[in-house]
Amino acid sequence: MTIFDIPASAPSALQVVWLLLVAVLWIGFFFLEGFDFGVGMLVPFLGKNDQGRRVVINTVGPHWDGNEVWLLTAGGAMFAAFPGWYATLFSGLYLPLFLVLLGLILRGVAFEYRSKVDSKAWRTRWDWILAIGSFIPPLVFGVGFANFLKGLPVGPHTTAFGTEVTLYTGTFWGLFMPFCLIGGLLFVALFLTHGAFFVGLKTRGEIHDRAQKFGGTLALITGVLALALVIWGNMAYSLPGQLSWLRLVAWITGIVAIVCIAFAWFMNSKDRDGWAFIGTALATVMLVVMFFAHFYPGIGFDNSVNTGLPIDLTTASSSPHTLTLMTIAACIMVPIVLIYTVWSYFFVFRRRLDTKNIPSLDVTTAA
Repeated sequence: MTIFDIPASAPSALQVVWLLLVAVLWIGFFFLEGFDFGVGMLVPFLGKNDQGRRVVINTVGPHWDGNEVWLLTAGGAMFAAFPGWYATLFSGLYLPLFLVLLGLILRGVAFEYRSKVDSKAWRTRWDWILAIGSFIPPLVFGVGFANFLKGLPVGPHTTAFGTEVTLYTGTFWGLFMPFCLIGGLLFVALFLTHGAFFVGLKTRGEIHDRAQKFGGTLALITGVLALALVIWGNMAYSLPGQLSWLRLVAWITGIVAIVCIAFAWFMNSKDRDGWAFIGTALATVMLVVMFFAHFYPGIGFDNSVNTGLPIDLTTASSSPHTLTLMTIAACIMVPIVLIYTVWSYFFVFRRRLDTKNIPSLDVTTAA
């Protein structure tokens, strides 16, 4: 029996729950790693000297590797709960996902290696590698999620062993349509803004003032890109089977995201760092909700040219027994992770930083 022999049916409650849990994990990743990516991209620009750049890096120093765990958790949840979804994505997006991995590797190496040699040229080189590594994942994720909203074309394919599988039927360059490029630019601009406001929230003095100035300009660019993506995406694309009330949710959350960006810009102009950061955080959450509102029940695939059984929430899912066991584990572990994250941010690493907190350059003490 192949996947095309399995009759389609309405999604079960557990399948819907796990789609929501996957959405929560992606929201957690983009909310936390979003400002992390933004800070990484801003390091060469916010710090005029090594001390300034070390202040910027230290704002995310205790958190950057922990934030990346959310991506592993989101990917693992997709693999375990919806293996058909995971496998079909890798059939067409292997190279983009490799680029994400490359960016994450560059970031990790740059964080660890920039202070290993007492050389200005060495540190500057690694700062730019950190910026590039932080730029690649948001761009790829933005392009990818815009493609999911539009719907990735899929169809049946017969392997060399005679087994029928569903694969991506488009091309690599077909992923970079104008609408999808706007998605990529929006994610980059949004995370830059989110990162600038986070630096403003976590620093004092010259770095704080420069982050506020960057954030105000970036927020305007982000607002324009968000307006274009929300209107274009919700007016032009609607996958088969999408429920009318979910289209309404997509419109509402998209508009709320734009309002949140405007709110963040206004709060930043009034020197309200915390509220500015909350504004971009809520904008990130609303945009991810908008994307996932388009994913039900087709989970980002356009099956209009698929002559086999459509890949959707039902056909891509694991067995009910697997989902039940995963739900029990999630009910135990997710609250623990959330409590630990809140504790580390709000009770352990909540102090603002300044260049006065950074000692004179020394390879053994550099950040």
